[in-house]
Amino acid sequence: MKRKLISAIGVAGMVVSIAACGNDGGSGGTDNGADAKELTVWLTVDAQNNWPELVKAADAAVQKKHPGIRINHEYYGWPDKNAKLDAVLATDKAPDVVEMGNTEMLGYMVKGAFAPLDPADFENSDAWLDGLKASVTYEGKTYGVPYYAGGRVANWRKDVAASAGIKTPPKTYQELTAALDKIQKKEGDKFSAWYQPTRDWYAAMSFVYDAGGSIAKEEGGRWKADLSSPESLKGLKEFKKVVDRYMHGDKTKDESDRYLVYGQGKSAMIFGAAWEGATAEDPENDKTGKLKGNLENFVMPGPSGKNMPVFLGGSDLAVPVKSDAQAVAAEWIDAFTGASGQKGLMAKGNLPNNKTDLATLKNDPKTAVPATAAESSWFVPTAPGWGQVEKAQVLQTMLQAIGTGKKSVEAAAKEADAAIDKVINTE
Repeated sequence: MKRKLISAIGVAGMVVSIAACGNDGGSGGTDNGADAKELTVWLTVDAQNNWPELVKAADAAVQKKHPGIRINHEYYGWPDKNAKLDAVLATDKAPDVVEMGNTEMLGYMVKGAFAPLDPADFENSDAWLDGLKASVTYEGKTYGVPYYAGGRVANWRKDVAASAGIKTPPKTYQELTAALDKIQKKEGDKFSAWYQPTRDWYAAMSFVYDAGGSIAKEEGGRWKADLSSPESLKGLKEFKKVVDRYMHGDKTKDESDRYLVYGQGKSAMIFGAAWEGATAEDPENDKTGKLKGNLENFVMPGPSGKNMPVFLGGSDLAVPVKSDAQAVAAEWIDAFTGASGQKGLMAKGNLPNNKTDLATLKNDPKTAVPATAAESSWFVPTAPGWGQVEKAQVLQTMLQAIGTGKKSVEAAAKEADAAIDKVINTE
């Protein structure tokens, strides 16, 4: 099927011209802009807050090869990034490099927003993680480069656990809830034994997949929402039980500032990205002065008796098709995601973008937990309209209704299914 160039990614009037696509034969526009004097890189605040030194290193590598080039950086939060990207893609001032969540890539690739790239131009491309490789591939061509993977792990305070008589991390879900019950009883109702933001759909869907459910299933070439299935409802009800029992914070929040809340010392455990614990104990975020060396990651056990399947998400880097500096943009991406960059990202608690580095993590006690947790994973439906589901925040809306008690699990799931079915098959 011919690559589709459809107007309007999220905003009316965004038209991607075929002429702007550069070389559509696979080397992907990277022949263009080799002599660019300026480069604009859009990243999320994760890079700005947690690994700015890696950004500077990539800049230095490109500036060494292109003396005098000016590199501009803009940082965005996840909730508003795509709206701003959609708006600027409708103009002639698109950034040259843009960070995308791996679940966001499909909709933009379908609409022709990104230039094709040659995987051979990027280090470790022959060993990219399957989930990330799939997220940058459309109709046999590559439209992005995996940046890093993000699994989920449990993390708790050893001192709080010890004060409740618990000396080792739980291996089973029963052990986990028993430990949390003790902690909750000891610390009182103003304390969250498990700080679990209600709108955190990555955690909630782990419960769904652990119970044998799913967000949606493909049937006869079309996708159909599955949140109202008995298995999915079972997982959602267990998630609600956790929120009701252990989460005593604001039940309308998402997970974006979880590491900051954790650093305030009013919770004993989180279930989130592997880097969040390390970031919470940073002196800048640790408001208790007690977290450094006192936090412990462990593989999250699931109610099923197996390890909880975790969302193996992550970020990709893409070059907008309207970029005038595609060749230099590709060079910057390679410098940022290459061997030294991956080493730096792993040191921050992230999973690498490739299998070679991932294998080494299991042999290191400091990284064995996230690497092991990543072995049991789930991913979003690879449906043409999935981007619209995410943009509409269908899952977050459902979970907030469940967590706040405004709707029953069954009613909220049914409503979410209807919203998903309206858009999930739409390109």
